[in-house]
Amino acid sequence: MTERLFDEGLFGVDPEEREARIAANAPLAVRMRPRDLDEVVGQDHLLGPGAPLRRLVEGAAPASVMLYGPPGTGKTTLATLVSRATGRRFAALSALSAGVKEVRAVIDEARRRLVRSGESTVLFIDEVHRFSKTQQDALLGAVEDRIVLLVAATTENPFFSVVSPLLSRSLVLQLRPLTDDAVRVVVRRAVADERGLGGSVTLARDAEDHLVRLAGGDARRALTALEAAADGVAGELTLERLEATVDKAAVRYDRQGDQHYDVTSAFIKSIRGSDVDAALHYLARMIEAGEDPRFIARRLVIHASEDVGMADPTALQTAVAAAQAVQLIGLPECALNLAQATVHLATAPKSNAVTTAIGAAMEDVRKGATGPVPAHLRDGHYAGAAKLGNAQGYRYPHDVPEGVLTQQYPPDELVGRDYYAPTGRGAERVIAERLPRLRRVVRGQE
Repeated sequence: MTERLFDEGLFGVDPEEREARIAANAPLAVRMRPRDLDEVVGQDHLLGPGAPLRRLVEGAAPASVMLYGPPGTGKTTLATLVSRATGRRFAALSALSAGVKEVRAVIDEARRRLVRSGESTVLFIDEVHRFSKTQQDALLGAVEDRIVLLVAATTENPFFSVVSPLLSRSLVLQLRPLTDDAVRVVVRRAVADERGLGGSVTLARDAEDHLVRLAGGDARRALTALEAAADGVAGELTLERLEATVDKAAVRYDRQGDQHYDVTSAFIKSIRGSDVDAALHYLARMIEAGEDPRFIARRLVIHASEDVGMADPTALQTAVAAAQAVQLIGLPECALNLAQATVHLATAPKSNAVTTAIGAAMEDVRKGATGPVPAHLRDGHYAGAAKLGNAQGYRYPHDVPEGVLTQQYPPDELVGRDYYAPTGRGAERVIAERLPRLRRVVRGQE
């Protein structure tokens, strides 16, 4: 260590001055890292009065935690604040570079300090989902005995990527992407604060808006783009300068305004109209503008039943799989999953028969067309049910070769009421051919 400091010209330099020099050369996102809870932006659901993370940061209720959330939402910052607030030593490992040997070395040092001076250690592990099962298992004893207070960060769902014994010893807290307003606060603070740009530049409003869009809820992304664009600029930082620096066009899209609804509407209508190319265009616009991929995935899942339905029953499976992939992977990679689901739905045969069927059934129910459940369909699995006539006379369809028999299923007033009208498109063509006979047999008409 001494040799390294001598080579770097820092040997003999006052430690505080040395830290100040290092901090001055740190990236803007590191320099602007909140120093206390008052500077933390976002995550109000975890930092409100009495919330678990606030209690932990304020030194109460020591417990190991898993911080689960997308990049740039404050996981490393909160881990650092935990160590400062609790007066513990802070040790950090990255699962990208550390192995079992490094984990055990940190734990051994933490044990020595605890025995020698009573000083406990906060161990921060970034990207913990990248640890193997063996590496994660190496932490169990130290976490169980509180040799270390583990604060682990992951961008992937820990219930899929972290071993159960470690999860059961930790409090799982989900961080949310920052809102546009929160990112705007972070950007403005970085422009004005002495730790940041110190007011050396002013930020044009359209450039600020573009930074917020680029961030997509990720404060680090916004600050990295700001720092790159502000380098060498004196005066106003314009949208043109920002675009030229980050090499990304400003997409006209307001996630809370008309463009949000217009582009989303165009996206769904393009899929419904089977224009796969237009659908992919609008998908790209939403992704590039920083739209929450979970929102896009939800729309695809809805559309799979609303406008494709039984014409292609696999469309719903694809949409649900894409939604799960979004949760598991996140951007940028999950754009591929969203694109695959979009292509599937746009090119699938279309049917809104499911939509109209449930709509008609719900309309009847709202009008009071319910009626008692026929006695032979009622539950007969309790003492006295037979005395009430429940389940008496029920005919088991599997007792006949065809698996379909004559029997009344709806309430009396709804006998003969048809809700589902399949189209002749896609897989629904087979249903359309089979359904009339099913209804005739069930209703005793043949």
